[in-house]
Amino acid sequence: MNKYILEMRSITKTFPGVKALSNVNFQVEKGEIHCLVGENGAGKSTLMKVLSGVYPFGEYSGDIVLNGEVQKHSGISDSEKAGIAIIYQELALVPELSVYENIFLGHEIKKGRIIDWNETILRAGAMLKKVKLNNVNPASKIKDLGVGKQQLVEIAKALSKDVKLLILDEPTAALNEDDSENLLKLLRELKEQGVTSIMISHKLKEVIAIADTVTVLRDGQTICSLSAAKGEISEGVIIKHMVGREIDNIYPKRENKEFGDIVLEVKDWCAYDPKIGRDILHNLNFKVRTGEIIGIAGLMGAGRTELAHSIFGNPGEYRIKGELFVLGQKKHFKSPNDAIKAGVAYVTEDRKGNGLILIDDIKQNITIANLKSLSQQGILNKNEEVKTANYYKTSLNIKAPSIEQKVGNLSGGNQQKVSLGKWLFVKPNVLILDEPTRGIDVGAKFEIYTLMNELVKQGLSIIMISSELPEVMGMSDRIYVVSEGKIAGELTAEEATQEKIMKMATN
Repeated sequence: MNKYILEMRSITKTFPGVKALSNVNFQVEKGEIHCLVGENGAGKSTLMKVLSGVYPFGEYSGDIVLNGEVQKHSGISDSEKAGIAIIYQELALVPELSVYENIFLGHEIKKGRIIDWNETILRAGAMLKKVKLNNVNPASKIKDLGVGKQQLVEIAKALSKDVKLLILDEPTAALNEDDSENLLKLLRELKEQGVTSIMISHKLKEVIAIADTVTVLRDGQTICSLSAAKGEISEGVIIKHMVGREIDNIYPKRENKEFGDIVLEVKDWCAYDPKIGRDILHNLNFKVRTGEIIGIAGLMGAGRTELAHSIFGNPGEYRIKGELFVLGQKKHFKSPNDAIKAGVAYVTEDRKGNGLILIDDIKQNITIANLKSLSQQGILNKNEEVKTANYYKTSLNIKAPSIEQKVGNLSGGNQQKVSLGKWLFVKPNVLILDEPTRGIDVGAKFEIYTLMNELVKQGLSIIMISSELPEVMGMSDRIYVVSEGKIAGELTAEEATQEKIMKMATN
């Protein structure tokens, strides 16, 4: 009897000018949790899209063997019929539809030719409980849920099918530590029920905690497979195979730190959200000095992103009370443009939804927030635009054939660098980074951290919002912990421990 539920043999996939996969071999045993790791652009998502039929038979070479039978999927529906369910990093939910409609979209429960809505709602509730969303009303609209809860709804949608092989592409990227642990627990429970899982993840601690086997891809090729049972899996070993070299310290240290005057300060900051009819931020006070990295920690829903939005002046989103000072001058931003003029920039956590224009190229995305500096009398100097885009492509090490490359075709780490380049081009004094390394690999993370250190060394100030406590502790000079819309505490880098931060975040 074949012990493998899946064998992918000599898979090669080519895009115009790029060989994304080169003779990749990938084997998954029945009933195991198999993690697929590699740097952004290594080919992980492409391999899974081949498996799921997004790239159908004929668009790649090699064989897919599922339960001993060769598969020739012509589309996603074929792979679903074979028992494969895949959850992509980009959620495939319809914002205006309800949770229960999304869970059963495409495989509706029917009586005859009519949808049985009562049974749909009942089964959706059961699926929500399975993914620990007991408190979510199945009738809620997707758009009213946070990113983390939307991710769990996507998982519930996959589980509602007769799944034998569950594939998750960065499933915990948008989740806090508690929600991530619940998901890992869920995968273990599914394993006991006979469901095999493939998980793509950049969070190596989670990979080590849950994987039976780890396969490493690099530059579109299979590098190795590591077995937990044989004691082959460790963070150092995985990183070495991923990047082709050892990285001793993922959080590069800054020497000779020098902090200047207060560059941004908020006093008694409150924000009222008219959509829910209550305050979401309550009397927050904090400040950041020149050359300083401030970490903002807290659980999902604590108000971290809302704080960034309220400062950056998103119009009509919140009603604000309190005072904001930039370089000692009192400010009131009515729009993001006001914030930019005052020297405040914001890199959003949702780079694909709000941070970038995926159908445009690198050049257009980098220059769009500061076109005035490249224009005279309303006419864009295209030569200067090209020079600017090439400068940031080089200085940020954006891996792409040219600045004409569509941003939607870049890996997550390179998209994040484009988003950073866009805001660095406006020459800010304060840069707010919301989940700056979400969904990017360890090598790209190291590059982002090194860049952050270089920027503050040059006199920039950074406010970093992050759900990853090691990242907050590894990069911050001071840490503010937010809980239920309030500042629950402040810690220096020397004082901070995960236990202290979590205690403040949960009190």
